[in-house]
Amino acid sequence: MTAKSNSRSAARLGAVQALFQHHMEKTPVPRLLKEFHDHRLGREIEDDQYTDAEIEFFDDIVIGVTDTMEGIDTLITEKLASGWSIGRLDKTMLQILRAGAFELMAREEIPTATVINEYVDVAHAFFDKKDSGFVNGLLDAIAKQVRGS
Repeated sequence: MTAKSNSRSAARLGAVQALFQHHMEKTPVPRLLKEFHDHRLGREIEDDQYTDAEIEFFDDIVIGVTDTMEGIDTLITEKLASGWSIGRLDKTMLQILRAGAFELMAREEIPTATVINEYVDVAHAFFDKKDSGFVNGLLDAIAKQVRGS
């Protein structure tokens, strides 16, 4: 894995964490970005060293998701099984899906497989294989709709 892909992977994971915080605490986005820049991304926290994240990429995901959340949530809702709603999803899972959907919609230069694989990897940090498979399937369905692939 290259340094750029490592820094982008770290940015994706950080973005999911920031979006979770935004969702739970309603932290204003500018303050949230500053907090992550100053205290989390690439820092040592409780003896764990975090990989340097590509800051601009992190910002793009967090700002992009928060600015287009209504459309993203509609897209996710359309792909959920009958009887499921956004409200039933685990809050971390929802942020993973939002970030992945945003990238599929807005970052066309990043290959579909890369986006899906990256967010499946993020899901592995929080969930078991079954839930990671859910991320894969849902993002694949979104990719087919927004990218035609």
